Amino acid sequence: MVVIVDDHALFAQGLTLLLESRAGDRFVVAGSTTAGEDAVALVGREQADIAIIDLALPPLGGVETIRRVVAGYPATQVLALSGTEDLGLAAAALRAGAAGFLGKSADPEVLVAPLLTIAAGVRVVRADLLDALLAAGDRAGDGVLDRLGSRELQLWRLLARGLETSEIAKPMLVSERTAKRMIASLLHKLGAANRIEAAALAGRYGLLDGDRR
Repeated sequence: MVVIVDDHALFAQGLTLLLESRAGDRFVVAGSTTAGEDAVALVGREQADIAIIDLALPPLGGVETIRRVVAGYPATQVLALSGTEDLGLAAAALRAGAAGFLGKSADPEVLVAPLLTIAAGVRVVRADLLDALLAAGDRAGDGVLDRLGSRELQLWRLLARGLETSEIAKPMLVSERTAKRMIASLLHKLGAANRIEAAALAGRYGLLDGDRR
């Protein structure tokens, strides 16, 4: 069973028709919703094996939607979709528990093969995203956590969750402009070229798993 969580109803309808026509013997689209806050209930109600979740889901957000679905139904595999090329957001989706990531700009028929792969228990990651994650890991130095203060660690965790600058500024109790400066300073200290590399490093050091300070 497959469910679709996408704020564009027409896209969900088109994807449903595609899957039923190309892989109807393997996938049955049991339902869809345009609201991320309804995703967990939909997955549970339909006992979904796979949830296709768009990362642009106001106001909850795709990453948080994925996190809630995975927490509630860990056996459900999630394929994250995005209409942008924001690899930082893609990394955050994978960190939240998505089993794969694909851009909406790809030919819709390309979705069938990744779904088959995910259904078989194999992760699907775009080559450029995988390269960026590996590059971040290769450049990671020792003693990074010891060089950062508690505020910087808090900022790193927020950044790794895929939050926008405005969303980071609120819990940090600073202006958005100040948050931008803080992020730039943190990236410099980490030796990360961008947010995706910072997210990859956060995963390496277990900052999102509660196993490090």
